[in-house]
Amino acid sequence: MDAMSSTQRAMFQDAVMLIGRLLLAAIFLHEGAFLVANFGPTSAAMAKLGVPLFLFIPTIALQLIAGFAIAAGWHARWGALALGLFCLATAVLFHTNFASRNELLHFEKDFAIAGGMFVLMVHGPGGWSIDGLWPRKAAT
Repeated sequence: MDAMSSTQRAMFQDAVMLIGRLLLAAIFLHEGAFLVANFGPTSAAMAKLGVPLFLFIPTIALQLIAGFAIAAGWHARWGALALGLFCLATAVLFHTNFASRNELLHFEKDFAIAGGMFVLMVHGPGGWSIDGLWPRKAAT
């Protein structure tokens, strides 16, 4: 990559950021859409796990809205922060039976996704994003 010009490097980084954002957002957009499409059965299953309806509906909204924000690169830092915290909470609240290999993998996956979200929060969505395309207001 040393032979790349600064313009080529910037384009490469923006392309990688776009792909990374889409990969991170996909799981939340897919899960949010699934929860909407299967609202009755999943809300009943979540209630059995102790998640009341008044928390279940905002959970779906969070996954869809923040997932879209990250995919589009529109307020992506806030979406990444919200979903990063959501992943940490999900891991700690729902995936603590480490005797089960599956639960341990879900715990680790949630922590890994949270890490990716926090990196996105710090570095931003890149140039190929709504945020990157709109000129920033001059700081006063």
